[in-house]
Amino acid sequence: MKSILDVILLILQIYVWLLIASAILSWLVAFNVVNTRNQVVATIGEFLFRITEPVLRPIRSVIPTLGGIDVSPVILILIIFFLQNVIVRYIYPNVF
Repeated sequence: MKSILDVILLILQIYVWLLIASAILSWLVAFNVVNTRNQVVATIGEFLFRITEPVLRPIRSVIPTLGGIDVSPVILILIIFFLQNVIVRYIYPNVF
């Protein structure tokens, strides 16, 4: 059972990194640092969008916009950190 919890923790940590990569790529596209006509950039952007958008969409619908600043990735990262803490502090020690 502990190995399953380790895998869940690892998946959550990888998802945090995917959220950070998605936010950075969106900034780079917004400031014209990278060009989305490049096939590699477009593929990476599409992958990150498909991975992160289904989870971010409900958060965006609840939180009001803050003048063009999207804080939904930050809120999702905080939720993931909370889940990781709950798993490590309360669930993991009680598993045999």
